Amino acid sequence: MEKLVFLVTLMVCCSEGSEVDLFEDMFTFPGESNTTHVTVNPESTQTSINMTTVCLRFFTDACRGSSLFSLASPAQDNSLVLWRDEHDVYHVYVNDSCVTFPGLNGVLNRWNSLCATWETTTGLAQVWLNSKPSPRKSVSPGYSITGIPSIILGQEQDSYGGSFEAAQSFVGSLTDVYMWDSVLSPKEIQYYMTGILVRPGNVVDWRQMEFTSTGAVVEETSVLGFAHRCNHGLD
Repeated sequence: MEKLVFLVTLMVCCSEGSEVDLFEDMFTFPGESNTTHVTVNPESTQTSINMTTVCLRFFTDACRGSSLFSLASPAQDNSLVLWRDEHDVYHVYVNDSCVTFPGLNGVLNRWNSLCATWETTTGLAQVWLNSKPSPRKSVSPGYSITGIPSIILGQEQDSYGGSFEAAQSFVGSLTDVYMWDSVLSPKEIQYYMTGILVRPGNVVDWRQMEFTSTGAVVEETSVLGFAHRCNHGLD
């Protein structure tokens, strides 16, 4: 019996990395922690990113700062971070530099759809929240995101793959997490916002994700309530 309990606990707390279609599923992070997180193995083996789009949906009642998406490289722990602060202001970190987007007005206790874009030539970054776009602002122009990425959901990396702080952990649920090595068009972003799944992410793809969960993460069915959410991509 003790061996059975140990095996069940191990399966719940630290699932093996495997490629899974997570359509209509979500990761729930049930409380503050400096250990609970999901490690995502990227689809691509490329080690240089010159432009990107990250999209995800989050549900929380937290009125404090937390990480929504954390990508670290061996050289920089804030290679690409999406951060929501206690005032519902959104921050995009690229290569340890930050640009801030106020006034987008997320809603507690409901699903919020978030996309962020960035490209190196001009450094222009933009955030979309629930179909509302921010102004475009420059951060880290002329620089690339280099090195093998460490991608973490639920925590903010203060070192490559670790050094988590409970006060920075995400509490709530995440679903439909995608990352591309391109800037999606406004049309594609609006499709995502309204619940229609876009083309597969070639860095992170929710429909074909290899991941390892650690700690109290719960993988469960998502009830999104998107009237037009359907199982196809753009033509």
